Amino acid sequence: MDNFDAYVGLDVHKDTIAVAFAEGERSGEVCSLGSIPHETTAINRMVKKLSVRFEAISFAYEAGPCGYGLHRHLIGLGHVCDVVAPSRTPVQPGKRRMKNDTIDALTLARLHRAGELTYIWTPDATHEAMQDLVKARRISSYQVRKARQRISCFLLKHGRRYERKKWGHRHRAWLADLQFGHVATQFALQSYLNEEEQAVDRRAQIDGQIENLMSDWVLAPIVRELTALRGLDIVIAAAVVAEVGDFARFENPRRLMSYFGLVPGEFSSGSSIRPRGITKAGSSDVRALLFEAAWLYRLKPKVGQWSLVRQKDLSQAAKDIAWKAQLRLYGRYQRLTQIRHKRSQVAVTAVARELVGFIWAIARNAEAGMAVR
Repeated sequence: MDNFDAYVGLDVHKDTIAVAFAEGERSGEVCSLGSIPHETTAINRMVKKLSVRFEAISFAYEAGPCGYGLHRHLIGLGHVCDVVAPSRTPVQPGKRRMKNDTIDALTLARLHRAGELTYIWTPDATHEAMQDLVKARRISSYQVRKARQRISCFLLKHGRRYERKKWGHRHRAWLADLQFGHVATQFALQSYLNEEEQAVDRRAQIDGQIENLMSDWVLAPIVRELTALRGLDIVIAAAVVAEVGDFARFENPRRLMSYFGLVPGEFSSGSSIRPRGITKAGSSDVRALLFEAAWLYRLKPKVGQWSLVRQKDLSQAAKDIAWKAQLRLYGRYQRLTQIRHKRSQVAVTAVARELVGFIWAIARNAEAGMAVR
């Protein structure tokens, strides 16, 4: 860790920022500067005040709803600023925790100086904008599912059943032709159908925006290369890349699997070793998308007509890795379900974990190609 003259902890809130600093020496002073308004003018004044006393300053604050604007502003002023993972901030065992802004800022400054904090990767403004768009897509997809669930519950209540594939053209025509005895019931169904149609339309609009804005994103080549994998369309690939950002920070695929919470947990003490389910760390939304993609590997390996069209402009290395993934993951699913008689959900979890390894391989190759260009 680099040596600085001062380590500054910031407890950031919507209206205020609590400021504390720790001098660079291990036994140096740890002092609170009180709270300042969360405004650019006040932040510049605080930085100027610290710069008079210290030459090299390193700032740190916990990630939260205020985003990365403060981080970018301090970097723009020529200082070092790290964003901290709140869940990884150490807490002294046996000590009753006191919660106030001043203590939190002092604790951050002290731990920042000691090198005991875990820092997260911070995206640039364009990458953060894509993250926001992908998050909006996840929310719209959730709204579609909830709207359809309401319709299904409503029809179940009134004894109307459709036994074929749902939400296709025929199903929608069947829904449109439904008749109920009371006008209020008919109106309720139509309101649910309108809500579902609007949610589907919003999701389609966001999908179109993701594809249109891809050309302005520096990581767009990685997204396109990932679409060579079965089950990863442009939306799922964009969600994965938006969540990870820089794949180079994961030195091997196992670390990326752990980042997505797909590795098995363990609860052990002495000679007692008890395995547990997956850790479920990281983004639950992206993990759900990986499960969705992994289900397709229960089908026999095949590069169909649509896959050929999608892979037309991709690198041969990505195509080779994608085919290798189909062969391995299909065999993995079959062995787990047919030979070891595991439940399909367990098998898909294992397939999703290994799929992340192939995602890592394609992304690292794409990053290498971008560096060469």
